[in-house]
Amino acid sequence: MNFEVTGKLEKYLDVQEGKTKSDEVWKKQSFVVKSDESFNNLYCFDLFAKGDKLSNVENLTKYNKVGDSVKVSFNVSTNEYNGKYYTSLNAWRVENSKQVDSSQPSGAGDDLPF
Repeated sequence: MNFEVTGKLEKYLDVQEGKTKSDEVWKKQSFVVKSDESFNNLYCFDLFAKGDKLSNVENLTKYNKVGDSVKVSFNVSTNEYNGKYYTSLNAWRVENSKQVDSSQPSGAGDDLPF
């Protein structure tokens, strides 16, 4: 099941990186988004990349700055470890409001009569 949240990008956490058992490099960028909802409005997402997708982590911070309005598409996953359960919000698409607005033709949405 896919979910979406729209809100303000609050902050980036430190990038984590390592290698898989097969010696493939991976990176994980966590970031916090706050929505306009009254309750339960703070979300911490993870963007995980490895192999030829490593640039996705750099592109996240390159095109989305703290304070920007973003729409995050994500999946929810839960893992069990030693009898405890851990839930993650795994982002697979982050759209900046500037990117969405720039796709509209010039003048679209203007309320001016001239």
